[in-house]
Amino acid sequence: AMKLSDAAGQFLASKRIAVTGVSRTPGSHGSNAVFDRLVQRGYEVFPINPNATEISGHPAYPNLAAVPGGVDAVVIGTRPERALDTVKEAADLGVTKIWMHRSIDAGSVSADAVTYGREHGQLVIDGGCPLMFDPAADGAHKFMCGVLKFTGKVPREV
Repeated sequence: AMKLSDAAGQFLASKRIAVTGVSRTPGSHGSNAVFDRLVQRGYEVFPINPNATEISGHPAYPNLAAVPGGVDAVVIGTRPERALDTVKEAADLGVTKIWMHRSIDAGSVSADAVTYGREHGQLVIDGGCPLMFDPAADGAHKFMCGVLKFTGKVPREV
C-alpha cells in the first residue's frame, strides 16, 4: 500500500489528465471544479463528455481513446456505475493513473473498478479529490481532506 499523499503526488506529476463527468453547466458538479483548477495550474486537461463537443472553451471528447495524443491519468467524476468502463478503457490504452473522485457526495468510487484497475497494474486512488493536494490544492480542500479522512470518504492508503 502507498500513503494517499504519495499516490496523489504521483498522480499530479502527470502532465496530461482527462476528467470524466465534466458538465456543460459550469459549477454544477465536482468534476467541473477539478477541471477548472487543473487548467489554472497549467495542466493539459481534457474533459470527457459524450454529449458535448466543447466545455468552457476547451474541446470535449466522447471517451479517452478520442483524446489526441492520449493522457497520462484520468479523474473519474461520473456516477460509480460508469467507473468500471472508464478503468477498462484506460487499462486498454495504457493509462496507469486513476483517481475516483469522492468528497462530501456519494462520489464516483466503484469497488469493482478499483479491483480491476489494481489487478491491471494501475495506481487507483479510491476517494478524495485532486484539489486536496499540491500543486492543485487550496486551503479549504486541504481542510476538507483532513475531515473526510475521519469519515472514510478519503482513504489513508491506496
